[in-house]
Amino acid sequence: MDKIDKSILSILQDNARIANVELAERVGLSPSACLRRVSQLESSGIIGGYNAALNLDALGHTVLVLVHISLQGQSSNMLSEFEDAVKQIPQVLACFLLAGENDYLLRVAARDVNDFGRIHSEYLSALPHVQRMESNFVLRQVANRGLDAEEL
Repeated sequence: MDKIDKSILSILQDNARIANVELAERVGLSPSACLRRVSQLESSGIIGGYNAALNLDALGHTVLVLVHISLQGQSSNMLSEFEDAVKQIPQVLACFLLAGENDYLLRVAARDVNDFGRIHSEYLSALPHVQRMESNFVLRQVANRGLDAEEL
């Protein structure tokens, strides 16, 4: 991966909908050469996909909660059952397996505190093998960005 590939990645992280002609112009390539590079970045797995960044506030989900979960054990069966169950909860935006004091960290979106209470009682408390759960309400997002491709 050279400097041009890094520039392409950086630009695509800012605007994945940029037209190939404009992207090519910004990185100093012909449109066909730029398209070849983007295709190579996709086929190599460096670009794993393109997403729309949804504004949760505009969608009415103004509460973001980070939920730390410790399981009763860490057998592959317990981990698998927990992960299968958590994937079925639509309000869970992300689930991370951790090394450290907690086993998992969930990022949960809710309309308000009462809605989170409902999510907790209907879904989170029913997750298998949970020993301990701690919820932290996000007050403000300070940063949320991708990797600076230019620094790779």
